[in-house]
Amino acid sequence: MAEAGQIALTVVMGVFLVGVAAFLTRLEDWRSYAPLSTGGSGYVGEQTGQAHTEKPAGIVRWLTTVDHKDIGILYGIYSLTAFAWGGIAVLLMRAELAAPAENFIGANFYNALLTTHGITMLFLFGTPIIAAFGNYFVPLLIGADDMAFPRINAIAFWLLPPAAVLIWAGFPLASLTGNIDPAQTAWTMYTPLSVEQTNPGVDLMLLGLHLSGVSATMGAINFIATIFTERGDDVGWENLDIFSWTMLTQSGLILFSFPLLGSALVMLLMDRNFATTFFATEGGGPILWQHLFWFFGHPEVYILVLPPMGLVSLILPRFAGRKLFGFKFVVYSTLAIGVLSFGVWAHHMFATGIDPRIRASFMAVSLAIAVPSAVKTFNWITTMWNGRLRLTAPMLFSIGFVQNFIIGGVTGVFLASIPVDLVLHDTYYVVGHFHFIVMGAIAMAGFAGIYYWFPLFTGRMYQRTLAKWHFWLSMIGSNVTFFAMILLGYGGMPRRYATYVFSNAELVSMFTNLHVIATVGAFIMGFGQLIFVYNLVTSWLEGPRVRSGDPWDLEDDGLKTKEWAWFERKRESAVTVADGGEEVATDGGEPTDDE
Repeated sequence: MAEAGQIALTVVMGVFLVGVAAFLTRLEDWRSYAPLSTGGSGYVGEQTGQAHTEKPAGIVRWLTTVDHKDIGILYGIYSLTAFAWGGIAVLLMRAELAAPAENFIGANFYNALLTTHGITMLFLFGTPIIAAFGNYFVPLLIGADDMAFPRINAIAFWLLPPAAVLIWAGFPLASLTGNIDPAQTAWTMYTPLSVEQTNPGVDLMLLGLHLSGVSATMGAINFIATIFTERGDDVGWENLDIFSWTMLTQSGLILFSFPLLGSALVMLLMDRNFATTFFATEGGGPILWQHLFWFFGHPEVYILVLPPMGLVSLILPRFAGRKLFGFKFVVYSTLAIGVLSFGVWAHHMFATGIDPRIRASFMAVSLAIAVPSAVKTFNWITTMWNGRLRLTAPMLFSIGFVQNFIIGGVTGVFLASIPVDLVLHDTYYVVGHFHFIVMGAIAMAGFAGIYYWFPLFTGRMYQRTLAKWHFWLSMIGSNVTFFAMILLGYGGMPRRYATYVFSNAELVSMFTNLHVIATVGAFIMGFGQLIFVYNLVTSWLEGPRVRSGDPWDLEDDGLKTKEWAWFERKRESAVTVADGGEEVATDGGEPTDDE
């Protein structure tokens, strides 16, 4: 009966999603918003006679838009919402861990939060926030009118909200139905645990993950086609900007890794619902899941970190007053990381008993991939050396990225060594290392990008003092939290535990003190993000309007890039349309200060 219920629920969800898609296609004629198919300097829709001035107003515009800038904003709002959900989940977990025994949420709810926190931050925040920057700025940076496939671009985004609903559905359904709970498999979904849990919430989560993977793959195809075919006449491979290089490499990684994850998820769903034996002992075995998952999972780390590296490589030189040192070597190191990332997945499996000769080869490649990362780090440092540094919020977050990336990278090198990994595997050391990269580095680069381009997509300036408070609280909180995790790992504290009541009272006391420190750091970070949201919203609505198309004075150093030239043209050609919306001839932006 339980299996029949799960199958019926799956069918109902599929019919529902098809119905939603059919409903949306009937709202508006999407063909009226077709972009240019060839290069040019006119506004979108020039050749078809359909300009952005014909966009519908209100919610219908956002439901039917295929404009890459609108879709970039949708990605950004979506990913920041997911970031807030994941942040609240981790604050609840940290509060539970502040004392050794069960406190107020219980072990099962802790495991559910642990599972969805990891999946949310990686698939619903990390990848979409990168897509937000890519969608908005890659066409502007390369001189394209839009993405190569605008409708596919829109579809890729609209797959994500139902993915989030499916992944988070277990929490409301637990109270509404009583027999569906949120998944408690941890974000890696290791078998046999993920097969043996009969909870339908696991199936919903797997379906949501599958949708997010399809979305990422469609987006990757679009970015590759756009960068290859839509570049302006003056943009060759030799002068393609570094952010577009990293987006191109990331898209290649997605193209080869996400379909494998999708296949593994389908096999896991079949094991759960149709009694297949892909990951059963009598079939492929539980270790097969680990091989399939980590063949996707370790390139996923670089899928998440390469575009933030590109953001820092683009932004940091602008506030150092000089061009990026060793541009070609940064590009080559990006491509090297992309290739090597597919040869390191089994360093997550050193403790599974695989052949020592295989372990040694994966150790060698895992150590080797640190070299191109170090090349980037030294190039960033050299770019700042003797530069004319301006410590604006984008620059502070870029420097924060470099610092946290160094710590996260060095701690990762230790885990690439087999004997060290066998000691530290599945301890809080791994959690600290990973979070130095994901929150300490990737999120910092994301904040740098938001502050750097905030004047461009809003026409206003943020509150600089609040932005610096956001930086310092985020940096202090992240380092306090993650260093405490590193020390917990050295002490032997296992990860994924909701309680830590052991017979050794001295060990429990040490763990408690470090967990309290980590919890305090997490709440400091959380307070910093409240300041960020307040600054973002109030500045977007009421912030002072920028008075120049070059608000960062980049032209003085010869570092003004194409998107700022586009912004300057937008300001000069702004008009107010008859229906009261704010549009311009080139893209649909804001009126000028005089208007």
